[in-house]
Amino acid sequence: MNYNLAEMQENIRSEFESILQFVTSEEAQKATADQVEKSLFTLVLGLGLQLLHLFFRMRGKRSSRAAITIKGQEIPYHSEQKRVYFSIFGKVPIWRPYFYATAVGGHTPLDAKLSLGANCYSDLLRETLDYLGVYVPYNKAVDIFKRILKLGVSTRVQQEFVADDAEYVLGYYEQKPAPLAIEEAEILVVQADGKGIPIILETSPSVPVRLGKGQKRGRKKEAIVTAVYTIATNPRTPEDVMNSFFQPDKKKKKGKKMLPKPKNKHIWATLDGKESALARLGEQVKPRQGSHIQHQVALADGCEALQERLKEQFPDFTLILDFVHANEYLWKVANSLLGENDKRREKWVEKQTALMLSGKIRDVIDDFRARAKMKTRTKNQVEKLEKTANYFERNLAYMDYPAYLVNGWPIASGVIEGACRHFVKDRFELSGMRWEQSGAENLLRLRAVAENGDWDDYHLFRCQERHQQLYSSPFPEQNS
Repeated sequence: MNYNLAEMQENIRSEFESILQFVTSEEAQKATADQVEKSLFTLVLGLGLQLLHLFFRMRGKRSSRAAITIKGQEIPYHSEQKRVYFSIFGKVPIWRPYFYATAVGGHTPLDAKLSLGANCYSDLLRETLDYLGVYVPYNKAVDIFKRILKLGVSTRVQQEFVADDAEYVLGYYEQKPAPLAIEEAEILVVQADGKGIPIILETSPSVPVRLGKGQKRGRKKEAIVTAVYTIATNPRTPEDVMNSFFQPDKKKKKGKKMLPKPKNKHIWATLDGKESALARLGEQVKPRQGSHIQHQVALADGCEALQERLKEQFPDFTLILDFVHANEYLWKVANSLLGENDKRREKWVEKQTALMLSGKIRDVIDDFRARAKMKTRTKNQVEKLEKTANYFERNLAYMDYPAYLVNGWPIASGVIEGACRHFVKDRFELSGMRWEQSGAENLLRLRAVAENGDWDDYHLFRCQERHQQLYSSPFPEQNS
């Protein structure tokens, strides 16, 4: 086969010279920055395509055509075989030696040396589309990709990338070492919450072609979101919390100490149910325990089913009712008693909150029950008062806020609330979205990789695992 390597290299040098000439030309000196930048980007992409083509030609030419031996069977060189490589620069042909013997079939050793995937798409191309798909709808991801690189990939292919590339996420986190003790803080915190994802229902003959008013083709399935991290102790008083909660401007006070931030935060979400989610959270927690951890805290809202599973999975952790969630109940009572536009609401809630943070939650419960018995109360007011009193009473064991504050423990589940919002809601609940469960689960896994800051490390692991599956040989050494 005629590779014409010298001719290819000469063409590339000529192309580079033309780009250099373009930048230094009189025409360029009169152009706008935008015009030159757009032209350069197109020219550099074209140059990249030629360079990649040259690389594959050189690797193909330098590959041995001497007979190879596989499992004791000698396989002779047969011919040159072509495959297409779809890169971020465009499609490039790869010609490589093909070896064939009737008893063992065909082999192309260069594929293993290049660690090519099972299909034509390059790892950089698929990783780029994966990353876009993690944060924006698939149709937008392929549109962005096409607009920037002028390459067309379908949303079906995009979804296949996500499904294939999410396959190794669980294995990756199973082998990933825990953070070093010196990189951790003294409080080990776990959090869990649920967030609904609209799921497509399986079609059946009973589902009409046109839905009636109020009917839906899908339903929401709860994704259980979990988080584990460490954080430094931060002793404070009820007044400190009250000031930060009801007088946020005081946070800007000059000289105010910086609040501790979570360290080595790991978030996850799954549609496989509470038990599966918390079992996995337990596996993430085990290697992070040790003598450097002085306190263990579990934060959750008032979901009884989730609380019970947290206590079962983490019996040595102190379960704390999220203070912000509890405070929301006070606001609901205030709206019912005073009205949403009454200026007295904030002062009323502030008073009840001070009692709650000072360990006088029983006084709040008794007061609400007494108010509910007043004959002047409306049905709605009685309902809100009794519901909140019952909620607080059921959670009394998890509301010892004075002790938590003295110990310097966190009392709000902001990490998990934020994860429910940006990790699940912002991607899965966009207008009109409906998901197949497997597709949503795959995307949740890749979003976890991205949000945990493991993207590059994960994809190296994925490539290594795929290489072993395809070629049963060591992954080629990488140049730094």
